[in-house]
Order: sequence, then C-alpha cells, then structure tokens
Amino acid sequence: MVSTDIAFSSAKKSTRRPLLVFHRPARDFFVFLRFPSFFSGHFPSFPLLLSCVPVSTMAEEIKNLRDEYVYKAKLAEQAERYDEMAEAMKNLVENCLDEQQPKDELSVEERNLLSVAYKNAVGARRASWRIISSVEQKELSKQHMQNKALAAEYRQKVEEELNKICHDILQLLTDKLIPKTSDSESKVFYYKMKGDYYRYISEFSGEEGKKQAADQAQESYQKATETAEAELPSTHPIRLGLALNYSVFFYEILNLPQQACEMAKRAFDDAITEFDNVSEDSYKDSTLIMQLLRDNLTLWTSDLQADQQQQEGGEKPAEQADQ
Repeated sequence: MVSTDIAFSSAKKSTRRPLLVFHRPARDFFVFLRFPSFFSGHFPSFPLLLSCVPVSTMAEEIKNLRDEYVYKAKLAEQAERYDEMAEAMKNLVENCLDEQQPKDELSVEERNLLSVAYKNAVGARRASWRIISSVEQKELSKQHMQNKALAAEYRQKVEEELNKICHDILQLLTDKLIPKTSDSESKVFYYKMKGDYYRYISEFSGEEGKKQAADQAQESYQKATETAEAELPSTHPIRLGLALNYSVFFYEILNLPQQACEMAKRAFDDAITEFDNVSEDSYKDSTLIMQLLRDNLTLWTSDLQADQQQQEGGEKPAEQADQ
C-alpha cells in the first residue's frame, strides 16, 4: 500500500512547486517527487524524482533530535534556566514521539527531566506569587491603595505566567503523554502531575476557576491513587509522592485537615509495614518522602489540636511540604 501526502506553500503567489511524498512500507523508504511548475491540479505523467530517503535514516534523525533536546534540557538544568529546560522537553514531546507507535513514550530519564523542568519553572513563580500577595494584603491593611494597586497588577502578571506554564504541561499530559502510557508507574506519575498542576491553578484562581481546577485536580489524583494502590508497592516513591501531594491538596485547597491527616498517616503506616521490602534503588527517595509525610502530619495534628482547644481556627502555615 502506498500512502501519499501533498504539501503546498502557504504563500499566495509562491512559485514553489507542489511536493508529493510516497511512503513504500514494504520497501522501507520515502520517495519525494516534485511536479513541474505548470502543474494546475492534474497530475502529469512526468514528475521529477528528487530523492529516496530510507525510513531508517529518518528514524535516526529523529533519535538524534531527541538526544539533542535531552542534552539541551540537562544543560539548562545545570544553568538553572528552567524555562528553557521546559521548552526543550516540550519540543521533545511534540516533535519526537511517533503518534503511529503507541509504545513510543518517554523514557524514565526523559520523564524526570520533564517533571523537574516544569516543577522549577512553576515553583519559582508560586513563591513569587505568595510574596506579592502578602505585600498586597499588607498595603491594603495600611490603606496604601496606590501601592496595593501596583502590587495587584504585578501579582496578575505572575498569575498569567503561571497560567500559561500550567496549561502547557497539562496539554502535553492530556494530549500526548497519558494516551501513550503503557505501564502503571508512568500512568500514576502522569496523573499525579496532572493533579499537581490543576492544584497550582486553583491556588491563584478566582472562586469559579478555583472550583473547576480543584475538581480536575481531585479527579486526576483519584485516578492516580486507584492505579497506585492496585499496582505499586506502598514503599514506591511515586506512590508515596502521590499520597503526599494529594493530602496537601485536601489540607490547602479543600480545607479538609482531618482527611489530609488520615491520608498521610495511612500512606506512612503502609510504607512502614512494608519497609523491609523496599528496593535499594528507591530507598533514598522513599525515606525522604516518608519524612515529609511525617513532618506534615506533625504540623497538621498540632493545628487540629489547637483548633479543638481554642474552638477557633489558627493561622495556617503558608506552605505545606509537597513533592
């Protein structure tokens, strides 16, 4: 079977001749043909043969491009230029994953680079947003309305940047990565990421936007949890990281501290029970996340006890530990 694709120039008065591309799967090559300039909608019998490109050569070029994006991402990470790191990994996902090959997905290394890039690109702006929001509230309390307005304008600028970055990674997850996921670990990883970035959107959105983002976050976290509890051991760092972030979501976004404590405690206790079986490769990551779970539990339990004693809400910490 021969598949064809005709490419035309988008310029209105272009003199570029139409290109006809034939793929001959049985012979494993692409044929590029160029028709004469007087082509007017009917194929002449004498196209000009430009080149025959083996499929293996094109696959090698894609691999080289993929390696180049990975190298650029690593270079940007070392330079702490996380926006450019994220751009490199976005280009890799968009340009190097073969949509015709269901199993062509990110390697563990590529997946981690993607996660680190967007986490840091967003993390810096989340920290900026908290600082600016705090300044804005202080200016309001002092009745410095002009300064308050300037702070609000600056906050909105940061929110626009956050919104764009979050929606960029969410689009990659929804359209490119999750549909191609073939193993349970990647599925949990990507749904956790999806929940995280909807959680970040809910942090700075207005009332309606916050609820919509929170609903999407909870749906994603729940899908990740169902797969993690069925397929991953309780000591697996991705499962533990999911429990950590999902519990933070309950505490900070849904304002349900009791449920947050229960989720964090259950994840910690389950991991302790199976800790003798933790793999050597994941020991360091698992113990680190378990420590974060315990830190949050200590903080949240203290807040709950203070609330019960005083019968009133105390001031919550600005940020809980998450992954």
